[in-house]
Amino acid sequence: MTEWAAKVKLRRLRRVTYIFLCDRKFLYGAPQRTMNQVLYLYQRRNSNKLNGETTMTMNVLGFAAHSSREALTPYRFERRDPRTDDVVIDILYCGVCHSDLHQVRDDWGGSAYPLVPGHEIIGRVVRVGPDVNRFRQGDLVGVGCMVDSCQHCSACQSGLEQYCEESPTYTYNSVDRHDHTHTFGGYSEKIVVSDKFVLNIPDGLDLKGAAPLLCAGITTWSPLRHWNIGKGSNVAVIGLGGLGHMALKLAKALGADVTLFTRSPKKEQDARRLGADNVVLSTESAQMNAVKGQFELIIDTVPSVHDLNPYMPALSLDGTLVLVGFLGGIEPLLSTVPLIMGRKSVAGSVIGGIAETQEMLDFCGKHGITSDIEVIRIQDINDAYERLLKNDVKYRFVIDMTSLKE
Repeated sequence: MTEWAAKVKLRRLRRVTYIFLCDRKFLYGAPQRTMNQVLYLYQRRNSNKLNGETTMTMNVLGFAAHSSREALTPYRFERRDPRTDDVVIDILYCGVCHSDLHQVRDDWGGSAYPLVPGHEIIGRVVRVGPDVNRFRQGDLVGVGCMVDSCQHCSACQSGLEQYCEESPTYTYNSVDRHDHTHTFGGYSEKIVVSDKFVLNIPDGLDLKGAAPLLCAGITTWSPLRHWNIGKGSNVAVIGLGGLGHMALKLAKALGADVTLFTRSPKKEQDARRLGADNVVLSTESAQMNAVKGQFELIIDTVPSVHDLNPYMPALSLDGTLVLVGFLGGIEPLLSTVPLIMGRKSVAGSVIGGIAETQEMLDFCGKHGITSDIEVIRIQDINDAYERLLKNDVKYRFVIDMTSLKE
């Protein structure tokens, strides 16, 4: 069959499938879906009929959102049959990232339901494919935000899979680049991942506290390493939350002099405990004037729209403010005057490559660094989301996945 004929056949199949599914009310009880969403559900149930390469045999229990307006509930689904280079992992803990909440509620658009979140995964290897030689049964491992990439573009060849030119395959709410099935995250019993995207967990590192390192940790580690932060560096962090508390810990462990920008004087004691040498109230003009021209790097961890202009004078010559927490337009508009007059920059950064993530884990193992966490049961995830919206956690929720058995 020619490629054109195959595409025509697929389009016809999509139309017929959509009509059939709507007629049969095969919509999982959720609000009316688009044709793509309905077809996706049908493909998942009949994957080996629509794609000869796919055989899905591992039935797994997890928690899923079935629409942007629904609470997460127990959900059974199928993991793919392991490939020759795959690692099968029993999930022990999974961190709760703010992006989980964004994806569940479709804040960024593009969420496909049912959606099983979770990309801060700690688990134990229970099976490996015949081509896997880095891991064996019983190993403690981690899985972060990605489970695959093209492996051949310039970014991937440079160890920066997060910037894959063909887009990385994300741990959840993404499409497997080999069998075109949907990916499901760590709010579940097991996960199957290519060994290239599985990480070693150093001996002695607290497993619960290590889970958020796989997103919050690497998200702040990557800019610290990219801008060569080390002994004698002067670094500031905007915001004290899941990302901000890791930025303080890591920057301090690298030898930098670290300052926290915050709007709340109540956070000073905790900030100093986490590694801040100085705390500046961003609402106090006198304090902001006192730090003009001081910082070679400012890591901005705030997850919502906010004014960047007050922080630009605090950068030194050639200094950079890097955004790691906010996706969207900058409001109000950013003045170019301090950028031009001081050759200053505003940049962005997202997670990190696999080698960089392993480097971060090894560093944390050496220095005994983990996240400050609150352990919850999976049955409490919806309450945790509401608390997350109120910043009512210090500083990361981690789900004990054994609670799935309750």
